[in-house]
Order: sequence, then structure tokens, then C-alpha cells
Amino acid sequence: MSSLVHPRHWLSWLGVGAIAVMARLPYRLLLVLGGAAGWLAARLLRSRRRVAERNLALCFPELGAAERAALLEENLRDTGRMLAEFALAWMGTDRALARVPMTLDGLEHLEAAHRAGRGVLLVGAHFSHLELCARLVSQRLRIAGMYRVMDNPVFERAVLRARLRYAVTMFTKEEIRQTVRHLRDGGAIWYAPDQDMRGKDSVFVPFFGIPASTITATHHLARLGQAAVIPFFHRRLPGGGYALRLEAPLADFPSDDPVADTARVNAAIERMVREAPSQYLWIHKRFKTRPPGAPPVY
Repeated sequence: MSSLVHPRHWLSWLGVGAIAVMARLPYRLLLVLGGAAGWLAARLLRSRRRVAERNLALCFPELGAAERAALLEENLRDTGRMLAEFALAWMGTDRALARVPMTLDGLEHLEAAHRAGRGVLLVGAHFSHLELCARLVSQRLRIAGMYRVMDNPVFERAVLRARLRYAVTMFTKEEIRQTVRHLRDGGAIWYAPDQDMRGKDSVFVPFFGIPASTITATHHLARLGQAAVIPFFHRRLPGGGYALRLEAPLADFPSDDPVADTARVNAAIERMVREAPSQYLWIHKRFKTRPPGAPPVY
């Protein structure tokens, strides 16, 4: 901790303080301010705007130019709302979270898995409100999470402490043995396997009809942890608040084919995205890694 008070970290601590202040604002005001921040960022962060524009063109070729332009604008505003929702998820009080409108369907699927003595992988996706909805669902379920360690040590310390207020525990991608043990003990773990990945544990499977480098961890964790895989979907409602849904476990999962299983996971995530396309993290270079010989798309 002593090294984190060095002057080189003071700006980061100011950032943490700003997040804490934001989290004290009323929920609906946060969304308004977040939307305004997204509008501004869309005009300043031109490179990310181009990434989102390219992703939408690749994934929604059936839309006309005007429809895609409208979807792009709403998505970029949603990116600003994401910052506000992260603040509320990390630093908001339990009382503030209790005032956020939320519905949760499909709890019976998780309860059935627990009655059968199985752990559960709640497979979600990188929607703008993923962190907030993880905290909202934790009001009803005891969940752990998987996460990537942040490069900034100040934010890593602050965010991990915040997450551990509502998560049972948090596992890094290196803590596979602990993750498997938690699943075998009947625990529930939330994670999102829908980002561009490289390495020996990744395969190319379709996402919106495009070969996307995708980690095979869902297959391996389900096999090693003897866990059910339950798609976890959430979307922000037009008037504010969130609809959360746990779907039935993927049948006959895992199979003997990690590639086929990974394709099934991508298909489930694609179906989620199509329900709320403006709320997905299109500024991420999902198709950055390309199959051998394929030209770059960004």
C-alpha cells in the first residue's frame, strides 16, 4: 500500500475519488450524464468510433446506412452510460442499488442445478452494464467472478476491493485450479468469454457469421468443474432499470468437441446481442485476430 501513495499515483487516486463522487449521484441523473459523456466521447475518440462503425457494418450488413448510423450514435452514447454504471456498481451503496429497478427471470434454472449438486457458469457478454448487473444479480445469488487484472495498480486495488463487497470471491485467468474447485463445490461463477483472444486456448468460430478468435475456457471449465453452463443476459430498459434473465443450461454441454462447444457459446452470445445491439461493447476490436491468410478488418 505504501508504494501506492507515491506522487506518480496521485492522479489515479483522484480518478478513484471522482468515481466515488459519481456513485453518490441519483441513478437517473447518472444515466443522463453518462449519455452526454458518450456523445462528447464519440466526437473526440474518433479511432474508437471507427472501430464501432466497422463492427456494425460487419455484423449488421442487412441494415441500411441510415439505420446503422442511428445504431452507432446510440451505442456511443451507451458507452458513456457504461462509465456511470461502472461507478454505481463499484462504489454505490447497497441502499442506492436497492433503488435501481430490476427484474430477474429464470432463477429456477440455477436452483435446479444447485439441487443436482452442480456448480454453474453464468456466461454473459460485454454489455455496457455488465458490472452493474453482476452486482444487481448478487443481491439474489451468491456469485464469484473472473476478471483480468488492471494495469493501473491504484484502480486494481480499488476495484477489486469494491467487487469483493458483493462477490464471494474473484478469480484471475491464472487461477484455474481455484476456479475449478469452486465449481466442484457447487459455486456459481460469472464471466464473459466474448473478447478477442489469442493463443493455444483460442479457436476461430463464427460470431455474426465472421470467424472470431474465441477462448475455449467455457468448455474446459464446464468439463473440469462438472458445471452447468447457463447463459446470463441483461439489458437496460428504455425508461431505466434492467431486465436480467438466466436461461436454461446448454444441453449436452460440454461435449467431446471444444470447437463445437465454443461455437455454441458464441451463438448464445450473438442471440443476446441481437436483443439489445446498441448496448453491446462495439468499440472493442472483436475481430482483430484473423485466421491465417485473412486480411485485417480494422
